[in-house]
Amino acid sequence: MLFSSITFLYVFLPCVLLLYFLAPKRLKNTVLLLVSLVFYAWGEPKYVVLMIASVFQGYVFARLMEKTERRAVKKLFLILSLAVSLGLLGYFKYAGFFLESFASLTGLSVPVLKIALPIGISFYTFQILSYVVDVYRGDVPAQKNILSLGAYISMFPQLIAGPIVRYSDIAESLEERSHSLALASDGIRRFVLGLAKKILIANTLGELVAAMTTARDVSVLYFWLYAIAFSLQIYFDFSGYSDMAIGLGKLFGFRFMENFNYPFISASISEFWRRWHISLGSWFRDYVYIPLGGNRVGKGRLLFNLLVVWMLTGLWHGAAWNFVVWGLFFAVFLIAEKYFLGKFLEKHRVVGHVYVLITVVISFVIFNATSMMEAGFFLAAMFGAKGYPLVSGEFLYQLGQYGVVLILACVGATPWVKTLAQRIPKKLANVLEPIVLVLLLLICTAYLVDGSFNPFLYFRF
Repeated sequence: MLFSSITFLYVFLPCVLLLYFLAPKRLKNTVLLLVSLVFYAWGEPKYVVLMIASVFQGYVFARLMEKTERRAVKKLFLILSLAVSLGLLGYFKYAGFFLESFASLTGLSVPVLKIALPIGISFYTFQILSYVVDVYRGDVPAQKNILSLGAYISMFPQLIAGPIVRYSDIAESLEERSHSLALASDGIRRFVLGLAKKILIANTLGELVAAMTTARDVSVLYFWLYAIAFSLQIYFDFSGYSDMAIGLGKLFGFRFMENFNYPFISASISEFWRRWHISLGSWFRDYVYIPLGGNRVGKGRLLFNLLVVWMLTGLWHGAAWNFVVWGLFFAVFLIAEKYFLGKFLEKHRVVGHVYVLITVVISFVIFNATSMMEAGFFLAAMFGAKGYPLVSGEFLYQLGQYGVVLILACVGATPWVKTLAQRIPKKLANVLEPIVLVLLLLICTAYLVDGSFNPFLYFRF
């Protein structure tokens, strides 16, 4: 079930809020768990059992770790839990990819696995991993109530698209949280703005991206238009969903971490990744990069650590070689910035900004390709190596059709709108804000009733 759907907005969410706020305090986590399971079962009924099993093993092994004083035994329980979580993720998401890659390399005939990817498995698996690792380290106590742990892992606001919420960040809120009109108002504001980003900007840009697949009158600038449109689409699609998740969390008394912070204003790739998908970047930093030694190692080992982290970052997004290359593509620039490019970019932020925009746009061509061959074709066409003209009629037509939304997206990807909104006098803002939010909700509803283009890109990952 998509947040950006009539069913969710006008049936599921109102019913959930009614049940949740009618429930006594001691049952609120149970209600949250049950409605989250219903939410998940709506699209993946057979995989609810898989998620419940993942929650159960995380609960059991964390409790066992806490009960033993023997370091070796505690480590064994950690390894077993990690093996179960990573084993399930590896089978459902990567088994087919690894078998196909093995067959291609060896020329051997291997069975083709056609396994449906459980929605949200990358997100909830990483939450379970961080939980059991934190219990092993002694950073948090093991949760004694399996229903509360289940509510944390399966919580529907962030189940299918993040942000990746760490148990340590909401452990106190699971036990004791407050609800207020101010927090709920802030949550509604954040949700509606995220919904508008998703439906009015991301979905419209998605139509432009989709048109590329059937275009015949292409040109160099048309390929660039496609690349820019997709880069903005995935930003507004994913950040819009994160905004909706954060807003929903506030309705239930939780404060989730920010997941995006205007990444397109960055002046280096390092800065870009401090602003893009923040919860994933910090997860890999704390649970992979630092345990590998981080940057407190020799140059050779540091290079190895960075390549491993970024290969895994690419693989997290999808089981295909273009995702691996996408991750390693960023690793190359991050290594260059660490060793020699970083100081130059600090002194020349305008140059750095242009460099980031070009690099990121190119990276998302690789990201969205169905194969490395297609990625190579698109990139070659963007740089004039395929013999296409600079401008075509199709490019001019699409630019005329979508030029306004492209400008709005470019402006909306910067802090300008927020800065202007903050300059509005408070009394006037208090009057305008509810009017604007209601209008946005009505317009989004009209788009959904009309059956407009409404995919969600991160369902693939």
